Amino acid sequence: MKWFDFDSIKNSSLNFTPNLPILATKRYKVSLIKAAAYILLYTLASWFVLVLLLSITPLKDVLFVVDNSELKAQNERIQKLQGRVVDLTQQLQEISSVNERMKYAVKLAQRDTIEPKNPLYDTLRTTITKKIKIEGSVFNVVVDLFQKLFQNEREKNRLLFFEPASGVIIQEFNPAKGHLGIDYGISKGSPVFAASGGLIIFADYTVDSGYMIIIQHSDDYTSVYKHCSTLLKKVRDSVTHGELIALSGNSGKNTTGPHLHFEVWYQGKPVNPKSLIIK
Repeated sequence: MKWFDFDSIKNSSLNFTPNLPILATKRYKVSLIKAAAYILLYTLASWFVLVLLLSITPLKDVLFVVDNSELKAQNERIQKLQGRVVDLTQQLQEISSVNERMKYAVKLAQRDTIEPKNPLYDTLRTTITKKIKIEGSVFNVVVDLFQKLFQNEREKNRLLFFEPASGVIIQEFNPAKGHLGIDYGISKGSPVFAASGGLIIFADYTVDSGYMIIIQHSDDYTSVYKHCSTLLKKVRDSVTHGELIALSGNSGKNTTGPHLHFEVWYQGKPVNPKSLIIK
C-alpha cells in the first residue's frame, strides 16, 4: 500500500451531518477537491471584500492607528529644510560669482598695462554664474558611489591644486618644445603660494632656474616653483595649500622677464598643471 495515493485522495469525500432541532437530520457528502475549491473561493472573496472596505471606507483609520499630526509636522519640517537648502545654494552661487570676478580683477591689477578692449574687462561687467550641484537624492548618492568604485587608479590618486599665483598665464604647458609647466605673468615681488599641502624637499638657488622651491605632495605628486626673487621657506618645512612660500622674480638664466614658472610632476613625469588646478 502506497503512503500517498492521489487517486485515493481524489475519490475520497467528506460527510456532514447537521444536528439542528428545527431541521430534519440529513447527511451531506462532498468530495475533497470540491471542499478545497470552496475554501479557496471563500478566502479570496473575503480578502477582496476586506481590501475594498479598507480602500473606500474609513475602516483603515480604525485598524491602522497612525498619528497623522506627527506625519504632517515631519512633512512641514522637511519642506522648511528643503527651502533652506535652496536659499543656501543661491547664496553660495552668488559668493562664487563674486570670487570669480575678484580673481579677474586681481589679474588686471597685476599687469602693468592693458588695453581697454581686453576681454577681462567684459568679464568684470557680467555676473559669472557657477552652478552648484545640489545633492540629497538617493540617485545622486548611488551615482557618486559607483563613480568612486569604478574609477581607475589614476583618478583615485588625482590630487587637486590651487593656483600658485594671481596672474595671467602667458605660456602654456608644451612638453614637445621643452616647456614642462605654465608661466604666470606677474610683477616682481608678487606672492607665490603653495598649490597644495606637502613637504619642501628643495629650496635654493640654481643657475638656470634661479631661486626655486620643490614641494613633495601625497600620492606621488611634486610641484615646482621657479625664478623666484625671495624664498620664504626652507627644506623640510611643512606647508599647507595657499601658504605663502616665496616672492616672484626674474632670477636664473632661463628667463626673459618677471614671471613664475610652475610645474607639476606625477610619478616622475610632468603633467599639465591646468588639468589639476581648481578654478
